[in-house]
Order: sequence, then structure tokens, then C-alpha cells
Amino acid sequence: MSNMTSNEPIEPEPSASPPAVSAERRRAFRLVVGIACLAALWAVWQVWTSFVAYTDDAYVTTNFVTVAPQVTGVVVSVNVANDQEVRRGDLLAVVDKVPFQLVVDQRKAAVQDAVANHKLVSDELKTAQDRLTAVTAALQQAGDDQKQVALTGADMVSAKQREQAAARDAVDKASQSVVSQDAVVAQAKAALALAEWQLSQTEIRAPADGAVNNLSVSVGDTASAGKALVGIVDAAGWRIIANYKESYIRNLETGKAAWVWLDTHPWRLYRARIEGVSRGISRGPDQDGILPYVAPTTDWIQLKRRFPVTLRLVDPPSDLTLYMGSDASTLIFP
Repeated sequence: MSNMTSNEPIEPEPSASPPAVSAERRRAFRLVVGIACLAALWAVWQVWTSFVAYTDDAYVTTNFVTVAPQVTGVVVSVNVANDQEVRRGDLLAVVDKVPFQLVVDQRKAAVQDAVANHKLVSDELKTAQDRLTAVTAALQQAGDDQKQVALTGADMVSAKQREQAAARDAVDKASQSVVSQDAVVAQAKAALALAEWQLSQTEIRAPADGAVNNLSVSVGDTASAGKALVGIVDAAGWRIIANYKESYIRNLETGKAAWVWLDTHPWRLYRARIEGVSRGISRGPDQDGILPYVAPTTDWIQLKRRFPVTLRLVDPPSDLTLYMGSDASTLIFP
């Protein structure tokens, strides 16, 4: 039987699958690369925050002046409109003057009466003093005569001495009346001064430059002493309050330069300087409000404590309008 050559191709044996150890190496490599990237990002962040202090937890503020009348009465005129710019001393509103003018007239009459009574007792004192002077002179003369007249002179001197004692009593009483009337006059003048001051307070004037905000008073309303009637956004106290994490503040010093982004005027940075760094905050919102409180949480995330840093714009443009309570972002290079 002859040998026959087969023409069928011989298939190569399938190669072995990559070992499992290669897949594990790739996973380990990716893990190492990921950790390295995170470490690099952390390092970059640490370097960045060592040179730049940034926060978007900032806002614009100024002093809000609440104007309260010093007297109670009916408002008879309102001289400003809502959002109107005012200057210090501008008339805001007027309280009815009539009751206060009547009190002033009454106090003036009381002063005149007290002054007239004071003149009467002063005249009485002058008369008593003149009488005492005359009696003293007569007593001196009687003493001189006693040296020449024995018994009769002695009786005369005794009578003059009694007259002198009576004159002294009259002077003392008149002096007391004058002192008492001095107090009456002073009290009457003080009451008049108070009445005149209260009359002047019926004109409610702006204590500072600024803008009237949320005006709600109308003619016919009752103005109550000590109760806020008009609010003014102070034009001179504009500043930026930026809440910085406690890890930043060690490098922040008064006078350092800063940059401010205003949400009311986006796409522009304004130069500023640090005016102050708060040295204390409240740990809870239920304090007395004297220490500032900055909530350390955003939703459920616990954040680092933040301290208010006050910034003041440097040479702001004359046409820049700031708005109390608007948002801002700040950038400081420690």
C-alpha cells in the first residue's frame, strides 16, 4: 500500500491566553496612576492656596442707619421718596409742631414768672441788707455814746443790739428765699430748653449721606419716639466682608492688596485692601449677636470654620454703584 501525502493544511495550535497576573498588573498600574494624580492635584492645591486665598463666600455691605424720631406725634409731611439720595441734614419728615409749640409758650411764661418772683425776693434781700447795715452803724454809734453816758447809754445799746439781731434774721430769711427762687428759675429755664429741643425734633433730618431704603411712612402716620421711621443706606461705609477658612487667615494682614469680583458688575476685578481680620467668631447662632457667626455647614457637608475679613475698595470708579447685601468673590495673594 503506497504512502499518500495529505494536502490539508496543518492548523497552528492556539496561543495561550495572557496570564492573569498581567491583568492584575494593569489594574495595579491604573490604581497607582490614579493615586499619583490625586496626590499631584493635592500638592498643586496646597501650593496654590499658599500663594492665593480665594473665597466666593463674600458680600457687599455698609452701615444701615435707622432714623427714629425723638418725639411722638402725627406726621404732617414726608419730604423724601423711596430710594432717593439724601445728604446729611436733609429734611426727611415733619411731625406736627402745634402741641410742642404750645408747651414752649407755656414754659416761656413759667420762666418769666419765676424771674419776676426772683426779682421780688432779691429786692427784699437788698432791703434787709440795707436795714442791717443801718442798724449796725447805729449800734456802733450807740457804743461810742455809752462811753459818755452811763446807764441811759447802756439801755440804748441793748435796744440796738436786739434790732441788729432782728435785721440779721430778716437778711437770712431773704437769702434763703433768693436761693430757693434761684432753683425755681433754673428749673423753669431747663423745662423751657427741653420744650424747645422737643420742638426742634419735630423736623426729622438725615444723620448721614446715603439712600433712603424701603420707605413706608406716610402723612397721617403716628411717629413714636425711639421707633425707627426711615432707613438710610450709608454712602460712606461701603466695604466687602469675605469669610475665609481658618487655614487662610494666618497669612492675612491689614493693608495687604486684594481683588474683588462683584456679582452686580461681573467680568471686572476691583482693587481692594484688607482693612481688618476678625479675631473672634461665635461658635453657635444662639449668641448675643455681638460676635459674628458664620455657619460652618453647607447642606450636610461640614466645613472648616471661617472668619470675616473686611476689605475696602481702593479708588473705586466714580460711577460704581454698590448694593448692600449683594454677592462678591475675593482674591488675596498672601
